[in-house]
Amino acid sequence: MITTNWPGAGGRRTADGEWPAVEILAVAAETLRVPAAVDLAAVVVGALTGGLLAAREGFALSGVLLLAVSGGLGGGLIRDVLLAEGPPVALTNPAYLPTVAITAMVTFFFSGWLSRLTALLVVLDALTLGFFTVVGAQKAELAGLPSASVVFIGTLTAVGGALIRDVLLAQRADIVQPGPYNAVAALLGASALTVLAGPLGLDPIPVAAVVILLVAALRVLSVWRGWEAPVAVDLPLRTRHRLGQVRAFRMARRTGTPGEARRIGTRWRRRG
Repeated sequence: MITTNWPGAGGRRTADGEWPAVEILAVAAETLRVPAAVDLAAVVVGALTGGLLAAREGFALSGVLLLAVSGGLGGGLIRDVLLAEGPPVALTNPAYLPTVAITAMVTFFFSGWLSRLTALLVVLDALTLGFFTVVGAQKAELAGLPSASVVFIGTLTAVGGALIRDVLLAQRADIVQPGPYNAVAALLGASALTVLAGPLGLDPIPVAAVVILLVAALRVLSVWRGWEAPVAVDLPLRTRHRLGQVRAFRMARRTGTPGEARRIGTRWRRRG
């Protein structure tokens, strides 16, 4: 999803056995680099989630491949189109599309076995969400965009693949519905990165690691604990309702009806 230093035909290890590096951030003279294998692993996990969904829906091979591409490369495609810095890296890098195609074939033939690894896939998907958040935000910083745009690009890179997937499935986008943190986790992570790497000027490598772990932890905890993204509320109506409960509670206590006061207090606590 990001510019790689692939030698020659690309994708092979260097002479000393190391994977070529992937440049994802430069702050002043510093450049944060991660192994290309890590970047490809994130693409694989994203492609797995899209491909498994297509397999569960009973899609044909073309459908599995299409959703695998959207899950693994969709966010980066949207990011690169918005940044307008030439052809998207997903198309110019020789490793991405073949990797996604292989992943799609694995999900096509082994979807039943992979479905048993739900817990592992949740954790890997959460780490991928954090990784894509960092990549998108840091590439936006490289382009010299303001802080708000950095947060937007980072969040969109993380959830763009899921957005394309839901459009292809003709269903309401998962990121706009109540449920475990997805876009919320990416938004908080991109905001944290913008503050830590911007005004505070902290070292980019620890910042990237902290943000990835933050986003992944929020995602996993929300799935595990059943946390849901907040929905719109009518604040004046809720305030009037709460004030009415307070007045009823105080009236019950003054009139000497402790049982009624306890019932009102219990309803109040349950409704939050």
